[in-house]
Amino acid sequence: MDRFELERFFAKLADLRVLVVGDLMLDEYIWGKVERISPEAPVQVVEVSRDDLRLGGAGNVINNLVALGVRVSVASVLGDDSDGHLLRQQLERLRVDTAGMVLASGRTTSRKTRVLASNQQIVRIDRESRTVINASEETQLLAAVRRSASGCQAILVSDYLKGVLSETLLQALVAVGRDHGIPVVVDPKGDDYRKYRGASVLTPNRKEAQVASGIAIVDEASLSRAGRALRDELDLDALVLTRSEEGMSLFFRDGREEHLPTEAREVFDVSGAGDTVLSLIGLGLAAGLPLAEAARLSNVAAGIVVGKVGTSTVAPGEILEVVARQHRDTDLKIHDRQGLATLLTDRRARGETIVFTNGCFDLLHVGHVKYLQTARRLGDLLVLGLNSDASIRRLKGEKRPLIGQDERAHILAALDCIDYVVIFDEDTPLELIAALKPDILVKGGDYTPEGVVGKELVESWGGRVELIQFVDGKSTSNIIEKILESYQG
Repeated sequence: MDRFELERFFAKLADLRVLVVGDLMLDEYIWGKVERISPEAPVQVVEVSRDDLRLGGAGNVINNLVALGVRVSVASVLGDDSDGHLLRQQLERLRVDTAGMVLASGRTTSRKTRVLASNQQIVRIDRESRTVINASEETQLLAAVRRSASGCQAILVSDYLKGVLSETLLQALVAVGRDHGIPVVVDPKGDDYRKYRGASVLTPNRKEAQVASGIAIVDEASLSRAGRALRDELDLDALVLTRSEEGMSLFFRDGREEHLPTEAREVFDVSGAGDTVLSLIGLGLAAGLPLAEAARLSNVAAGIVVGKVGTSTVAPGEILEVVARQHRDTDLKIHDRQGLATLLTDRRARGETIVFTNGCFDLLHVGHVKYLQTARRLGDLLVLGLNSDASIRRLKGEKRPLIGQDERAHILAALDCIDYVVIFDEDTPLELIAALKPDILVKGGDYTPEGVVGKELVESWGGRVELIQFVDGKSTSNIIEKILESYQG
């Protein structure tokens, strides 16, 4: 997938709705330090400095989807207890549709408490129910799934073996997906995968695939045998087998296999990587991507997540940055308006200052370069709004531009001082400025602040206008006149 396709994919996500079905839980982290042993027993005493409560299990899949801007519905069974109500509140704060959640009396909502000192986990405390939901709860949950599925483009199933996903319910989910013509993607658990039969895609890791297939995976040949066996036995459209540092392998219904190399990154924590793979493959299929493209996207995203501590999510801008590092060329600096707006939202969230300027830049000269270098020094990144050929003709006449917009964009993108280039077709950059929301708006010194288009808009969100002097005597018009003088005689 090239960058333009990737940006188009991210632009679609806000229009998608995904249904997540599975085991929800709370992940509690308690951090502290250990400096003594208890006088009551030979155990460490942890002096707590902070704690954190996060969505876990299927909740981390939801976190991934929300971080990517997708609308999410959830269907699950929780205990009708304080943790169940707290978990529901957390989901509602994320604007997740919780109408499909069933609260069951006598059931304990899963909470996993991890105590850490000196960045090491000392103990984990689990409070949960693992009994299979009863017939009444199953009926309520399936009714909720059927109500939600009609407005969704994919069903993602996150199984943590806590009793929510009974075999009957799983087969009903597969049938619902088939009836609505939407993919059912499953992150499986356990040693008996027959309950997942007929799903669109399964995403086991190597250890899970080995247990479920009964085939010891020791080399490429045994890996292929295990993948093919699971795909055929379970009547899957495809199996995506994740292989940690070795990447992932895809086994398609038609017998094809594809092996994707790992996205090499420093690994801090692999927890949650499977949730990221499930999320991105499901989203890819929901958006109409071929499975191979969705898997490649999930491979990149998982590589980012394992470089973070704790179960984490990934933002569109992070994925675009990784792709940019893999393919360092001018194409990667040139964006459409919507894709760049998404990318800048992520950069802004990191506290970076965005500088914007615009112009025709027909016949690039030293005055342009000096101007752009000065503008770049005002912030953390420089965005250049480039007039399209049509807008230049309206502004300067039918004989201009001398160089087409695509060539001009690539020439400008080759400059180190420019981070992003976006072409606009309007007579002024006002609409572009409104979409990108820069912190600093830059124009040449031949303007007055009051005459700068977009000044009031930028100042309305706390930004400012900066004027930069051009190099005297350097202009495209002067270059054209000199060429004509030199060659007309």
